[in-house]
Amino acid sequence: MVWRYFLFRRKPFAGSQGPIDQNQAVEAFPNVQVQGAQGMMNEAYIEVRRSEERRRATPKLGIWGSLNGFSYIGVLMAVAIMGVAMTAANRYWSTIVLRERETELLFRGHQIQAAIGSYYENPPGGQGKQYPRAIADLLRDPRYPQTRRHLRKWYPDPLTGESNWVLIRDAGGRIKGVHSQHQGRPLKSGNFPKDFSFFEIATAYTDWKFIYTP
Repeated sequence: MVWRYFLFRRKPFAGSQGPIDQNQAVEAFPNVQVQGAQGMMNEAYIEVRRSEERRRATPKLGIWGSLNGFSYIGVLMAVAIMGVAMTAANRYWSTIVLRERETELLFRGHQIQAAIGSYYENPPGGQGKQYPRAIADLLRDPRYPQTRRHLRKWYPDPLTGESNWVLIRDAGGRIKGVHSQHQGRPLKSGNFPKDFSFFEIATAYTDWKFIYTP
């Protein structure tokens, strides 16, 4: 009985600060014979102290669990914020890239338009002015025996990345201009060069038509 009492009791005897001696046990259990088990009582005291320490430590586990929960929520919020920031950054850089491609489209379209104008305005002697039959005629004018170029090289469409310009032809089937196949809506809506001021009312890149008009 002495062993079981010490094992399950939550607090030591009042006033005890260390291992319990035999006199304390006799006072608590006058009708029970205590047989020289000082070691057994000491072990019981240690078990009681350990039980008390475990019980006191239990609320701390709950606090740490709450902190872990808050940490998890914080991580989710950080991931969400990063996602929004990355989306905004992607949109920003996409806009920058598209504006650069629009600028390049204006440059290349103007180069092709100027080459068509050069071909039209510079026929060999005795021949009438006319548009080229094919794009290759701009790279090497077949009307001349010597090499004559109106366009240094053929430019691909900067919006599609391919040499798939739409060719604008006159009534005789000759090429008088080009435009992009891209169906997107332009970002640029003003401050065009004078020759392209009508681009301000364009609703798609297909409306940016680079036509040479004599």
